[in-house]
Amino acid sequence: MTDLQARTGGRILVDQLLAQGVERLTCVPGESYLAVLDALHDASIDVLVCRNEGGAAMMAEAYGKLTGRPGVCFVTRGPGATNASPGLHIAAQDSTPMILFVGQVESAMKGREAFQELDYRAVFGSIAKWVVEIDDAARIPELVARAFRVATQGRPGPVVIALPEDVLTDLATVADAPKVEPVETWPGLTDMVRLQKLLWAAERPLVILGGSRWSEKAVRQMVRFAERFDLPVATSFRRATLFPAKHPNYAGDVGIGPNPKLAARVKEADVLVLVGGRLSEMPSSSYTLLDVPTPRQTLVHVHANAEEIGRVYQPALGINASASAFAAALETVHPPVSIPWGERTREARADFLAWTETPKTLPGAFQYGEVMAWLRARLPEDTIVCNGAGNYAIWVHRYWRTNSFASQLAPTSGSMGYGLPAAVMAKRQRPESPVVCFAGDGCFLMNGQEFATAVQYGIPIVVLVIDNGMFGTIRMHQERHYPGRPSATALTNPDFNAYARAFGGHGETVWTTEEFAPAFERAVASGKPAILHCFIDPQAITPAKTLDEISLGG
Repeated sequence: MTDLQARTGGRILVDQLLAQGVERLTCVPGESYLAVLDALHDASIDVLVCRNEGGAAMMAEAYGKLTGRPGVCFVTRGPGATNASPGLHIAAQDSTPMILFVGQVESAMKGREAFQELDYRAVFGSIAKWVVEIDDAARIPELVARAFRVATQGRPGPVVIALPEDVLTDLATVADAPKVEPVETWPGLTDMVRLQKLLWAAERPLVILGGSRWSEKAVRQMVRFAERFDLPVATSFRRATLFPAKHPNYAGDVGIGPNPKLAARVKEADVLVLVGGRLSEMPSSSYTLLDVPTPRQTLVHVHANAEEIGRVYQPALGINASASAFAAALETVHPPVSIPWGERTREARADFLAWTETPKTLPGAFQYGEVMAWLRARLPEDTIVCNGAGNYAIWVHRYWRTNSFASQLAPTSGSMGYGLPAAVMAKRQRPESPVVCFAGDGCFLMNGQEFATAVQYGIPIVVLVIDNGMFGTIRMHQERHYPGRPSATALTNPDFNAYARAFGGHGETVWTTEEFAPAFERAVASGKPAILHCFIDPQAITPAKTLDEISLGG
């Protein structure tokens, strides 16, 4: 055995990242972790320097969604850490593996409210799966390995590791920890037998896919299961990547404002199989699709974390298994000799196509629905679509059809400002795939500074800023509850075309539907990060209703 050499805590930490297979990370540099930055100088890790910790954390979260491995982000103490909290919250609610490393004051100064000091356990304890402060450089391999396991195992989520400045400069002689692979929880044979019996007795079954712990192979196995049983399959809110939209068994997504016919189908199901997801507030239409605590449907709930089963809905059959393991085990479940629900599956498919095919004409020269239909016809299946939160996203979720695994990056937590940093990470991770970011005018400026990151690293994303001059979602709710009394929702925006060019990217202004296609083609051909500033009529607040119709109770 080779004699171990003494290393600084910073070097030990970076060596653990390499041992865990970390290929890239995000950061905003800080003096609290200079020793780590120095160790990264010589490491074969792609470091993306960001302009705000919120953007850096969201990029790391997007990496977790894309790969299933923890996204890694480094930020400095105090304000750096608190700026990163939105990314942590997204990782928590979206069940995404992520590790946030945070600089900390020197050990000897703790407890004095030293410069930028925080109690990280107190601050992040309700968001992260685990918060730990390393007080000994020799324990770095142990605790980093544990962090990777906690972040990926069971229900994935974020871990926060605080790094006192002196621990990173201390010398220690310690071996690296081996690479961590999360344990797959497999369903028992009796679970699958009971599932088969429930399906054999069903007349109106429906499958809903959600959550994380999926793989491309698992999606193929789920498709095979749906084909053998001729089952209608829906996806949960912002989880459209879990079943190809082009497949004849796909029935659509249960998101915000779902297809009413799909919502009725969920309520009418006699056997409802929920795999991987939680069916929380948004996909359950504010907990109205299933009764709480006992659903009227015969609920089969499959989840990697036993604590999630029965947390809200008491299932007829709870199966503690990761989505990938459950999908692999489905080959042991056999369909009945006669399938009575085949016609219902065809109806569900027809309802989905009717709901997503022909956009309604709305006020204004820029018809957002027609633009989405054009993009759907123009872009390849491996296109990665990113967005944050806002009414502009309704068109994306309704009219874009996701057919490729890990090609949708959007926060189920509903966090604004996510789309741009997610797009930067997506294109860096998968440069061969087109990446399109959708953002409202309010959403974009919450992390618009990360366009500079795209320019700095030559990451050619295309950003569509949909500008209606207001925080549209809130204005919609105001008109619904307080009609004719808008308050604190109007926005005065910059010229986003000029914004893009000022950073060194490509920018264009789009006023009409006819202007969009050539502008988009020029943006792609530029080879630069690009922004198309698209103006939409404020009345076009949703794909189905205008602002006035909502105000009048329509």
